[in-house]
Amino acid sequence: MPSKPPERPNDVKLVSRNKKARFEYHIIDTVEAGMVLMGSEVKSIRDGQVNIADAFARVENGEVWVHNMEISKYPFANILNHEPKRPRKLLLKKSEIRKLHAQLMEKGLTIIPLALLFRRGLAKLELGVGRGKKLFDKREDLKKREAKRDIERASSRK
Repeated sequence: MPSKPPERPNDVKLVSRNKKARFEYHIIDTVEAGMVLMGSEVKSIRDGQVNIADAFARVENGEVWVHNMEISKYPFANILNHEPKRPRKLLLKKSEIRKLHAQLMEKGLTIIPLALLFRRGLAKLELGVGRGKKLFDKREDLKKREAKRDIERASSRK
């Protein structure tokens, strides 16, 4: 039985990252999921015409769906184009879906898309299970980031 070739870093192409997610949520767990897409959606994603900032995922009837992810219409698709904000099914193993569902039963947790990427030519969505941060947590993160910047500035001057 042939084994998979080792994965090279250049096999991964980052398309979009949700920068707000790690600021707004404490990320507890991450998982990578495939997506069921139409051809025009894949072409729009390859062009970078995607917005995952307001997206979220839900477990519905044993399946995981991502909602509010906007993939712009592909200009050359004509009548075969797609709906930009339609819910899209995510492809996960049953055990992963059960694990996500169990985590969501805990109060205050939600599934947030962290990044959209192409791994060996296939579109993947990196999901994070997170709990919303309070205002004082966000301030604390800003202070840490500012302190880190000050240290790097001071060390680069020497």
